[in-house]
Parts: sequence; C-alpha cells; structure tokens
Amino acid sequence: MIHFEWPWLLAALPLPLLVRWLFPASLPVEQAALKVPFLDDFSDGETRTVSREQQWPLLLAAIAWFLLVIACTRPQWLGEPIEQAVSGRDLMMAVDLSGSMQETDFMLNKEPVDRLTATKSVADDFINRRVGDRIGLILFGTQAYLQAPLTFDRKTVITLLNESAIGLAGDNTAIGDAIGLAVKRLKNQAVNSRVLILLTDGANTAGEVSPLKAAELAAANKLKIYTIGIGADEMIVRSIFGNRKVNPSADLDEKALIKIAESTGGRYFRARNADELNNIYMLLDKLEPVEKAKQYFRPQTELFYWPLALALCLAGFIGLSRVSLS
Repeated sequence: MIHFEWPWLLAALPLPLLVRWLFPASLPVEQAALKVPFLDDFSDGETRTVSREQQWPLLLAAIAWFLLVIACTRPQWLGEPIEQAVSGRDLMMAVDLSGSMQETDFMLNKEPVDRLTATKSVADDFINRRVGDRIGLILFGTQAYLQAPLTFDRKTVITLLNESAIGLAGDNTAIGDAIGLAVKRLKNQAVNSRVLILLTDGANTAGEVSPLKAAELAAANKLKIYTIGIGADEMIVRSIFGNRKVNPSADLDEKALIKIAESTGGRYFRARNADELNNIYMLLDKLEPVEKAKQYFRPQTELFYWPLALALCLAGFIGLSRVSLS
C-alpha cells in the first residue's frame, strides 16, 4: 500500500491561488479609452491561437506544483508486515576453561570425552534453542575474558565457544572474576532479563574477587545466577596395582556454588554425565523461557523522487519554452 508520511502538506495545494488572490497582478498604467463589449467580433483566429498558447504553460505549471506537493508529503510503498522475534532475556554464559576441564569422565556417543567437549556439545543445542535471546559468552580460568558480547547472532557465539580450548585463560579457576565481569556487562540491561549461567568443575583458586562477594554484587544488580557443577562422582582408574575408584570431582566447591545461586534467586545444578547436563539445560529453558513479544516490521520504499523528478522536468520544459518564445 502507498503511505504518505506527511499528508498535512497537502494543505499547500491551493497556495498559488491564495497568493494570486492576496497579491493581484498590477493593472496597466494606461487604460483603454474605449471598451467594446463585443470585442470577440473583431478578433481573428490568430488572437485565439495566442490565447491558447498562453494557457498551456499555466496548466503545466499547475501539474508541476501538484507533483511537487505530492513529493513533499513523502509517499512510501509499505510492504507486507514481517514478524520479528523479540526476547525478554539477556543471557550470559560463563564457561570454565581451567586445566581440570580436561578430565575425561564424560561419555558422548559412547565415547569418553573431556568435560569441555561435553559442555560444548550440550551448550550448542541450548544456544540454538534460544531464538530471539541475546546471548553472551565469558570464558574464565586464571582470568575471565568476554569472548562474545550480548548478541542475537547465536551462530557466532556457538563458533566462539567451539573454538575455545582448555588452558586458554589459564589453568586456575577465577569464579569471582567471571561473575564480576558478567555484572559489568549486564548492569545496564533491563532489570528482569539479567541471567548468568555459570559452569565450573572446581573451586575458586584465582582472581581478585571472591565468589561470594561477587554474588552479593550480582544480587544488588538484580542478576540471577544459575550455577552448574560438572564432573563425575566416581571413576574407575586402571593401574599396575589393579582398578580403583576415585572421585574426579573432589575439588568441586558445591557449597559455594549453592550459596551463589541462592543469594541471587537462581538455582544450583549437578551434572555428573552428559545426560544430566543436557537435562539441566532443558530445565533452564523452562525456568527462563524465551519471551516473544510480537513486533512487526514493514519494509518501506521511498517514492517521493518520482513526482519530484516529473515536477522538475515540467518546470524545465516551461522555462525552455518561454526562452524560445521570447
């Protein structure tokens, strides 16, 4: 459909008539001494031809003025409405890249894999499901880094997560710094949409801010934190002395992760294998649903240059005709 952005400018159409009425053309100084009421009887064909030649420039000028006013109203062609997904969530993911994440106590497709590989596989599906959400990515080890700012581009976030490697941010675990960085990146976003999903397999062993102090800061800034403790409870290790059971998650500080989650209104989850980790992310979809407030966008194509071009062409033609007649 055609839409006029400024239709009120159509009121300018009678402006030339108004100007002519307010400022009439000045009369000749010398009036004719004799007025003949039947002047047409004395006129010949040449006089009538001249009269017609004086009228067509006026008609073209009126058309040019009409086109110029139409151009000023800014006509547009509006396309079909296109629905756009809008989310109420700004979701930041913080993934541990410390040295302990290389522990191969997870099974993926019946093959033993390290914790980071399992995390990537499950997190990829989770990110793909967050259609309309803005997703950000923090990678932390000895230090915390913002790998991807909040964005609707889920494919880029998945690519950056898959390109991460164990030890990239150091071999230690700075949980407090990761939370502090998330607070910094989310504090200017909508209050009810700030969510952090923090995944780690150890305890805080590095960083300038303690996890609980960072959690207090997060709670003050209305940032909800879901913590995930990753790692198997027991694992069979073969040695020259035979098989023995070990706890590969002995360093996991579950108490601190529980306090972090509870103090910010979130929850703590325990992922001992890939299936549990996948179930946790499925549950997070329910706890933090994607909100789609329907909004529509209509593509606009400007049309004003067509009537404007025609008006300029007519004005130029009238100008040239006057020059040729003179």
